[in-house]
Amino acid sequence: MNKKEIDLYLKQLFPLNRSLTGDNNRKSLKLLKQIIDIKIKEIPTGKKVYDWTIPKEWNVTDAYIKDKYGEKLISFTKNNLHLVGYSVPVNKKMNWSQLRKKLHYSNKRKSSIPYRTSYYHEDWGFCLKKKQYEQIRDSEGPFKVVIESSLKKGNLTYGEYFKKGRSKREILISTYICHPSMANDCLSGMIVTSFLAREIKKIKTKWSYRFVFIPETIGAIAYCNLNENKLKKIDAGLVITTVGGKGLYGYKQSWDRNHQINSDIEKTLSSLNIKFKTYPFSIRGSDERQYSSQGFKINTASITKDKYFEYKEYHTSADNLKFVKSENIALSIKIYKELIKEIEKWEIFETKMKNCEYMLSRRNLYPKIGGSYKATKNEYTMSDLIQWILFMSDGKKNIEKISSDIGIEMTKVRRISKLLVKKKLLKEI
Repeated sequence: MNKKEIDLYLKQLFPLNRSLTGDNNRKSLKLLKQIIDIKIKEIPTGKKVYDWTIPKEWNVTDAYIKDKYGEKLISFTKNNLHLVGYSVPVNKKMNWSQLRKKLHYSNKRKSSIPYRTSYYHEDWGFCLKKKQYEQIRDSEGPFKVVIESSLKKGNLTYGEYFKKGRSKREILISTYICHPSMANDCLSGMIVTSFLAREIKKIKTKWSYRFVFIPETIGAIAYCNLNENKLKKIDAGLVITTVGGKGLYGYKQSWDRNHQINSDIEKTLSSLNIKFKTYPFSIRGSDERQYSSQGFKINTASITKDKYFEYKEYHTSADNLKFVKSENIALSIKIYKELIKEIEKWEIFETKMKNCEYMLSRRNLYPKIGGSYKATKNEYTMSDLIQWILFMSDGKKNIEKISSDIGIEMTKVRRISKLLVKKKLLKEI
């Protein structure tokens, strides 16, 4: 990867005030479109998506707090994290006892601005360092509070890129675009996903790959709602987030820890001599929660470098361009690219008849004289192996998993599977 190119996009994208909706989401996607030809799409305010509703579109031009003498004590233009996300418009004078209720700081990270939002409850507020809080407290009021924002009917904007492979079956690769001025949380994932899509575009692939760039939670829910038929074709997914930090690599397993996506991630990281931490699937996390829900059950995993919740700079202004380096992002792109190579090796078969078993004897796949076979421990006849492979070929399991589960070398499983394809009992996905 060209580190200068990565640095360029880090610097261009970092200052933009992204959120669930708004012009800066569009600007961000247009910048990413320079890397990979994303289709930019919009969903209107008020649209019902399962149990949720697309919110009003939020945009901000300015926000500040001034003291009695007109001096700006806090300014959105200096750092967009100063404003609570989705703050409603405000223009009023307030005394300290009124204002203090709307100020947020962290006692754990006193020198950083915390990140706070009020997406689904109309409110407003400012975030600041502990020292700034004390400065306002000690300043003379009344204070002039101005938030020049708009909340009105508009759209939720998202991006999508589709790479067609030889198979109609797909791998989903998702990232979120809704966090402002946080380099590891959100921005690193946006950049890795874009460059990975560009790399995959260059090669012929067995699987088709669907890349989505969405605001977290509501965006994934809306995407699932609008694309139920597309999601039925997806065999596994990756959520790319927090991949540019200074710390260790880790991976969050998919909901079925025995799924091939997990063993391939472990194989990829080990082959690159990268030490990593394993996190079990949890409902606390990112959009794998939506893709893994009962209606879709897509095994969705994540490789991370300084995983969300795990680093002290998380959700603060310290998650900045000093914390994230282009070389870390370049390595994450390489890791995901190597993982795709492993996924491309998947061989998945599906039985053509779902109800009960085939009559193997009329296809010369079963002994002509029945009743003579006596089961021996750990011994399989050819007909046993055929029955096992037909039984386990559900269109989801890779033959590597079938091989491991029944304890038979993969070359034999592959050979029998190909025979069953010729006999028109199996089809290759």
